Amino acid sequence: MASTSTPLTLPVLPLDGEVVLPGMVVPLDLSDSEVRAAVEAAQAAARSEPGKPRVLLVPRIDGTYAATGVLGTVEQVGRLADGDPGALIRGLGRVKIGAGTTGPGAALWVEGTRIDETVPDPLPGHVAELVKEYKALATSWLKKRGAWQVVDRVQAIDDVSALADNSGYSPFLTTEQKVELLETADPVARLKLATQQLRDHLAEQEVAESIAKDVQEGVDKQQREFLLRRQLEAVRKELRELGGDSQEGEESDDYRARVEAADLPEKVREAALKEVDKLERTSDQSPEGSWIRTWLDTVLEMPWNERTEDAYDIRGARAVLDAEHAGLDDVKERITEYLAVRKRRAERGLGVVGGRRGGAVLALVGPPGVGKTSLGESVAHAMGRKFVRVALGGVRDEAEIRGHRRTYVGALPGRVVRAIKEAGSMNPVVLLDEIDKVGSDFRGDPAAALLEVLDPAQNHTFRDHYLEVELDLSDVVFLATANVLEAIPEALADRMDIVRLDGYTEDEKVVIARDHLLPRQLERAGLNKDEVTIDEAALRRLAGEYTREAGVRTLERSIARLLRKVTAQHELGERELPFTVRDEDLRGLLGRPHHVPESAQDPAERRTAVPGVATGLAVTGAGGDVLYVEASLADPETGAAGLTLTGQLGDVMKESAQIALSFLRSHGAELELPVGDLKDRGVHIHFPAGAVPKDGPSAGITMTTALASLLSGRLVRTDVAMTGEVSLTGRVLPIGGVKQKLLAAHRAGVTTVIIPKRNEPDLDDVPAEVLDKLDVHAVTDVRQVLELALAPATSDATPEVPVAA
Repeated sequence: MASTSTPLTLPVLPLDGEVVLPGMVVPLDLSDSEVRAAVEAAQAAARSEPGKPRVLLVPRIDGTYAATGVLGTVEQVGRLADGDPGALIRGLGRVKIGAGTTGPGAALWVEGTRIDETVPDPLPGHVAELVKEYKALATSWLKKRGAWQVVDRVQAIDDVSALADNSGYSPFLTTEQKVELLETADPVARLKLATQQLRDHLAEQEVAESIAKDVQEGVDKQQREFLLRRQLEAVRKELRELGGDSQEGEESDDYRARVEAADLPEKVREAALKEVDKLERTSDQSPEGSWIRTWLDTVLEMPWNERTEDAYDIRGARAVLDAEHAGLDDVKERITEYLAVRKRRAERGLGVVGGRRGGAVLALVGPPGVGKTSLGESVAHAMGRKFVRVALGGVRDEAEIRGHRRTYVGALPGRVVRAIKEAGSMNPVVLLDEIDKVGSDFRGDPAAALLEVLDPAQNHTFRDHYLEVELDLSDVVFLATANVLEAIPEALADRMDIVRLDGYTEDEKVVIARDHLLPRQLERAGLNKDEVTIDEAALRRLAGEYTREAGVRTLERSIARLLRKVTAQHELGERELPFTVRDEDLRGLLGRPHHVPESAQDPAERRTAVPGVATGLAVTGAGGDVLYVEASLADPETGAAGLTLTGQLGDVMKESAQIALSFLRSHGAELELPVGDLKDRGVHIHFPAGAVPKDGPSAGITMTTALASLLSGRLVRTDVAMTGEVSLTGRVLPIGGVKQKLLAAHRAGVTTVIIPKRNEPDLDDVPAEVLDKLDVHAVTDVRQVLELALAPATSDATPEVPVAA
């Protein structure tokens, strides 16, 4: 530890913002009055004492004196380098400052005590290591600064106190750090402090040098890149002057010029220019640059202000629809109405009302094969618009509709935006095919994303996640196709104008086959229209007995198969061309018919040839169809009472069977039926085609009729089919799908149909040629149904009642 010695009385020389440590020699400016007063007072005191004048050098920080000063001697008084008077002062040792006192001159005199700073000799091991570390750090720092002559001087210092005080020359130390060194009396502690300060400075300097190196390398790289680009521009300029290059490559890179030259909406232009600014600030090596360029290319390729002129020839448009599609009057009328309204709005300057244009959203719902998809192209042809088809079947990613965020690798706009870009106009006809087949999973619900696209009230401001600018879809005609309306979410179906396509009549199928399907298949088979012809009777039999469907897809396949057979026989030398296919030729070419009407079969082979079998009508995903209901009673000896239902029936259909049984039990006596059998014997109702799920209330009267036939022993008329819901009181309640069911009855050869009275208005939708061939009875009560459907009882023989084992 340092110790104290003899007290001293010295004039104070204040140092503002400076610190002098023992061993340092510093010049001071005597033009400062306080410095000059202290030196003059020291000189006056030195006249009466031997030795050089002595002063006390004390740091003064913000007007406050430090508690420790340095004893200094005035070595010389003269002129500084700039000509001002000055004094050269050497620091000798630390002095602990005491109380103030008086003395000669105008200086401040204080009493102080010299601090003993001696260190034991020899140095302890840890102190020697500290001295070695300090010298190594100081040498490293001095070499970096190129002060080689100072290195030897530092290496020559052996005194611990002098070595620590030598750091006072370091320019990187702050005034506070130097004061801390001054006030640390213990030489070893002071050397530790100086070592730590030097170590921290070297670490900071290393980080700063690393940063400076990185910055310099980046600057050099940018300068090199700039130089190379200027050289490349000069080479391109020379090539253009020589005629060896064009400006197309340069223009393709100049996105700013392309954006300014493009005919873009104002908001889109602003967004594009912002992206161009970002592109100009982005390095070529940055992946963001490629994202921005891809986005700009997409925006510039969009037909923002391109629109095709609608063909306002209403009669011509209807003629195009009639020529390309037979039947489908509902959708043709809807398109004709749309064009008529568009024409009137254009004539009166009402093309845009409330920011919205006159687009349309139609949903074509119907069974497969009725021409929903091909109808979209015909609509575009009739309107004079571009046509784009968007297949939605199996789409499960919401981003397929609204696009991906641009931050994703490989991001693309949604299918709607891509359809607009593909069409090249803002008012195409977009066919959203199979909208009822859209699914949802962890990637979102595409049907929910379609809500904005198909809403006429908000699709004029549609925002794709990729573009992130408003896209006006209000002038687009959207045609959505679906097989089952119930599979479309209710919120989405509410935004569309539903147009039902319930299938074709047999006459319409013949016309379609003659005018559309046959010419197309002749071309695909490599035949001329004069080489093979099919007469109308053969086409009618193909539609009626070889195919049974709502549409014409299977009919077209049958025609294609027929033509292939004829072509193959001709190539084998078995048949000469030209050839006309007649009704009697079909069996030899296609085999036996697959769908022979019940009325054409032998009476003993018909399903309704035994009591307990009735013919109903149903609606499936493939359109209308006939449905047979079979009923039987169990043997009373088995004791199996109750109701058994088979055929994959849904809950609603099972309840209808319970209702039918309950009605007959409660009203059997009134209907003169042996209802006692229903109490003692089990009842079994079966719906054939057991692998097909069935549900719905419309088979209620069919099941009631089958049970009544079973109990009474009276056959159900072969030519009768029925549909309707039954209540516990025997009322016949309305059902849906009347048009599809009547078309199915017509295809099956049924001549008499029973429907609920409240469904009578639905007959207006049924084609007139079908109604002419059907005897439709609208009833309100089951009693009327039984009277119409059951054949009269015969007196000579009672039909055998089926009994279930």
